Amino acid sequence: MTGTTRVIVGLNGSLSSLAALYRAVDEAARRDATLVPLTAWEPSDRDGLRPLSELEHGARKRLDTTFEQAYGGYPAGLVLHPLVIRGPAGPALVAAAGPDDLIVLGAGGHGRLDHLLRGSVTRHCRTHAPCPVVAVSPSELLESLELTARSGGPVPLAAGRHDRAAAGVRAR
Repeated sequence: MTGTTRVIVGLNGSLSSLAALYRAVDEAARRDATLVPLTAWEPSDRDGLRPLSELEHGARKRLDTTFEQAYGGYPAGLVLHPLVIRGPAGPALVAAAGPDDLIVLGAGGHGRLDHLLRGSVTRHCRTHAPCPVVAVSPSELLESLELTARSGGPVPLAAGRHDRAAAGVRAR
């Protein structure tokens, strides 16, 4: 079953999506699954006349930056298939998922106005996804950081966190 099960994680640069990333990496390692970090992007009025290729490149850069901030780069030992999709996040995540997959997202992190204008990505995924959906709150990341700091272990931001995840994953 290696390679057919995927853990899809929605990333948007928020603290809650960072918490989701840590959970997704752990889930992918535990399940021996492919990690699919996904970021969705849409042009906005603020983008003016910027070329779409530039906007897509910016979205890919945000994906790379998220891994750089969290793990110091992409975690070693995991099979990754990053996706950058033009469109709304909820439909992009649902379209990428199959029945054997797991979607992991951050819960919250955006203001009420954004929620009213664009709706809830978590609600959309839970309603339409063909697979289980896990929503991770930023407080779970903060609790993990606090516990790690109290135990004297390395803080899982850029320094060493990827080593723990890689240790339990076979190279493919």
